[in-house]
Amino acid sequence: MRNRPVRILTAKVGLDGHDRGVKIISRALRDAGVEVIYTGLHQTPAQVVDAAIQEDVDGIGISLLSGAHMTLFPEVIRLLKEHNAGDIVVFGGGIVPPEDVAALRAIGVDEVFTPGTSMQAIVEYVNRKFGAVPISAR
Repeated sequence: MRNRPVRILTAKVGLDGHDRGVKIISRALRDAGVEVIYTGLHQTPAQVVDAAIQEDVDGIGISLLSGAHMTLFPEVIRLLKEHNAGDIVVFGGGIVPPEDVAALRAIGVDEVFTPGTSMQAIVEYVNRKFGAVPISAR
């Protein structure tokens, strides 16, 4: 069992200005006992990676609705490796066609959530992946 809470950085990368979903997911994770750092809108991949390293996070959750997922996810993965931070798990979601989900997983995106995924499913993924400490056990 972990001796500290899971730390997840959530991000809106690129020009996508729709942040309601990522804020709802961030709150659901926070309510489940996860430490969440939300970087805000219009972040570059470099800003996200720098913040993730500075905050010593376990994972990065990226929300993309702009259609740029095949450009932005790979750049985040590349930069993490370049900064010797490839152990930070990248996951995310948004408007991602099914054929792109497999391609994203092949480059190292751990999980891709598509429209209609429940908040509970995302929280369960984080708990399962990172071994989150239940709130009642703290």
